[in-house]
Parts: sequence; structure tokens; C-alpha cells
Amino acid sequence: MTPTPQSTAQAQDLATIWATARKLHPIYAELAREFVIEAPTCADLEAAVETPGRDSVEQAQQWFNDMDERIQVHQLRQFLQTTSIVDQAGIITLVQHLLSKTVKTDAIRDKLDFLLVQYFSQAAPTQLDDNDVDLTYVAQELEPILGKVELKTPVWLNALDRVLDSARRSHSLDELLHGGILEQGRKAKSQAGDLFYLPVALVAFTRFGYLMRRVFFRLMLGDLNRILDGLNELEEKGIETIDCRRAQFSAQEPVIRLRMICQSWKVMFQAEYSSGQPLRMLVDLRASVEQALGGGPAGEPEGKSSSGTAHRPGTAKSSKAESAPARKGATLKAAAAAAGAAAAAGPSASHQSSSAASDAPEFEVSGPSEWDSDGSQPGHKK
Repeated sequence: MTPTPQSTAQAQDLATIWATARKLHPIYAELAREFVIEAPTCADLEAAVETPGRDSVEQAQQWFNDMDERIQVHQLRQFLQTTSIVDQAGIITLVQHLLSKTVKTDAIRDKLDFLLVQYFSQAAPTQLDDNDVDLTYVAQELEPILGKVELKTPVWLNALDRVLDSARRSHSLDELLHGGILEQGRKAKSQAGDLFYLPVALVAFTRFGYLMRRVFFRLMLGDLNRILDGLNELEEKGIETIDCRRAQFSAQEPVIRLRMICQSWKVMFQAEYSSGQPLRMLVDLRASVEQALGGGPAGEPEGKSSSGTAHRPGTAKSSKAESAPARKGATLKAAAAAAGAAAAAGPSASHQSSSAASDAPEFEVSGPSEWDSDGSQPGHKK
């Protein structure tokens, strides 16, 4: 029996869907393994079946739908910034998979936002000047994903430039995080609704996310330099420990240890995009150092009384009483992540609690309890 044109087209569609599924499966399987996401397996995908039946294809589609619901935005971000199994082609496949969804939730939007910024960040030259990052340039870099984009920018997208201007006027991470600037960016994305998926809007939000990443990067390095300068000044004054509980360290944290941690962060942050920054910790550490120097509010943890924020030799209390080994272990874990692991994200959707720095997997500006970071990735142009 000769196949009808309709049956041939259906077979081709199934083959196309299956080919995409096989490309995505290793990525999703590794995500599930890394974050211990429990989900029923798809047997034919696991077996890498070449020509599955319609039932197998539909089962695979349902499996991806379930996984998309389970995988959180911050998990995807952390994974892509610390793995080597996803190249530029893999990001393209992920983007096209999410764009093809009929129903696009806020989580899907935020994943797309991050993926496009990550793709552009890897494709753009490291020394690219901010002034050269216009819509035309971004659209050209995103052409493998979006095709040719007509750059007639709707008026409502002008709000992104106003947010960027405000961000660039910030003098510290603390000012950026608490000045309402990030909220303005979130609001612009949220209010876009379905218009967010217009090709020109995707280009504009990618440009916005990339340039916001750079703002975070510059402010982060500025804060690190201020902290290191402050620690040097404290040592010159003979102060050996300071109260850093607000930054999830101990009440009598050795200045020399803080300097070593900050220097390790700074080495990692020499790259234009570095992941693992617990930004809340960095902001609070700067405040702790400034307080020890007498230049800021004490910021004592609620319910604790202060017995002095800076300690000279011979005045420190027993380390058994105040070293807080559990908290210190969490802090060291975060510091290690900072040295080895974004704004969102780019700053895709910014949420941060002051107690969550040890959980932050990146320079994150999106996801619950995390700030966004930039990720140094293989293949980044020099």
C-alpha cells in the first residue's frame, strides 16, 4: 500500500519530534540526576530507540512536560553554568523546545530569558563594549535561534533602557539590590505578558539581561575591592577578628581568613562571567567590615546582643562559644561554590532572602532565595 501524503507528513513530524527528544534527553537526565528529581523514566528514550511508535513519542512528550514542571529556573541556571555537556547547539535545542510549548508559564518565560542571555553571553566577545550591544548586534547573534528579526521596537520596551540607566548609576550591590531597580525590571517582563515572546521583545530582553549582568559584575568587583581594602585597614589597626554574623560567618571571624576568601572570589571573578556569587553574603560582608571600621550600622542579628564587633589580639572570647561551626561550614560551602560554580540571570526574576546566601548556586538574580550570576562557559569568545 502506497503511503498517503498525510501519513508521510505525520511520520516526518514524529521523526522530527523524536530527533529533538533524543537531543534533549541527556540534558534532562543529567539535570534529574544532579538535583535528585524523581520522575518515571521513558524506556524508549533511555534505550535510544531509533524509530519508535506514536505511543512512545507521546510518552516522551509527556515525560518532558513533567520534567519541565519539576525543574526550577535556578536549577537550570546552576546546571548550565557548571556543566560541560551543554554546548551552544544544546542551548538552541532547549530554547526551541520551550518556545514550542503551547502554554507558557512564568517559569517557562524565565527559563527562556536565562537561556537566551546565556547563549548571547557565550557568543559575544569577552571585551565587547557596552555601547556596541545594541539591538542589531544582539539580533545578529540570536539569529541561529530566532532567525531574522524585524527590529521595530515597541514603545513599551523603552522601559528596559530606563532600568539599565538606573542600574548603571548604582554605586554598590546594596544600592542596586535595595533601590527598587530590579523590581522595575521584573515588572517590565511581567507586564509584557504574551508580548514577551515577540522576536523583537526576546532580543530586547536578552540585551537587557546581558547588560544587567555586566552591571552586577562591575559592582561585585567594586564591593570586593572595598572589602579587601577595609580588611587591610583593620589589620593595620591590629584588629584580628570581626563580627560577621550578618554575613553568615561567626561573631569573631578572623580577618585573615576573610581576606583569603575574598581573594579567592576575586580570582574567579577575573572572567567576564563567573558563577557562584552569593551576593547577599558579599553585601553583608562589606557592611560588617565597614561597621568594624566604624563606618556603618551594627546590623546585629535579631535577638543577639553585641559585645563588640571588632576584636584585638587577646580579647576574643572562646572560639567554642562563638565559632558557630555549623554556620561556618555552610558559609565555606557557599564560598567554595563561589570559587568554583550570575542577574539574573541575567537578572531574570530577582528574589533574595538575607538568610539564603549559603544556598545561592550562582550570581543569581532569579529564583527563590538566590541572586543571578554569570556563568563562565566553554566556547566563550575571546
